[in-house]
Amino acid sequence: MQRDALLTQDELDFIQTMQHNPQLNVRDATSSLLVNGGSQIRDLLTRLAAHEQVTIQANFENQQMTFPLHLVEDEFHALHLRLGVPSIFEDGPMVRPWRLTLEEPVALENAKGQPGTMWVHEVSFKGVLLEVRNKTKPPKHFALWFSPSGYERIALRGTFERETEQGFFAYQLSQSDKDETERLRQFILQQHRLTHPAFHV
Repeated sequence: MQRDALLTQDELDFIQTMQHNPQLNVRDATSSLLVNGGSQIRDLLTRLAAHEQVTIQANFENQQMTFPLHLVEDEFHALHLRLGVPSIFEDGPMVRPWRLTLEEPVALENAKGQPGTMWVHEVSFKGVLLEVRNKTKPPKHFALWFSPSGYERIALRGTFERETEQGFFAYQLSQSDKDETERLRQFILQQHRLTHPAFHV
């Protein structure tokens, strides 16, 4: 007498389809991190990432990228190290955040999406260089929205730093929302890819 099969043929076919589905087996290459070198190194990195800020730094030409390492828990409660969105710096007399110069200035908007008198010419993850139009006095602080074409708008909070020789106004960004900071870093990374495609092959 033949024993009943544990799985029907349809169930077996479904499982095999799932295993060979390329969409389900694609890993996110930008965020996954495989640490080789033994359990001691992996354990050390995991402990450090749990208690301190751990980063990986890459230097190329006159720029450097600093990737934060985050400790994340998967659905099986296993801990993994994941790369975060990098901070991009440029070398020079002093190391400073890489600045994206916009082809066309973008007006900062209020909460209702109406453009104001402050226009972004350059942006980094730490600051913006603004033009103030209509002879308006630049504010000491602002909390407005940056809406570059083709991207979801990003909340920016700035504190006045100085006026440049060209008549622009430099503001230091102090993002209070981690998600907004991450979205700004992601936007800058995407623009860096377009500006320096050789670094992102």
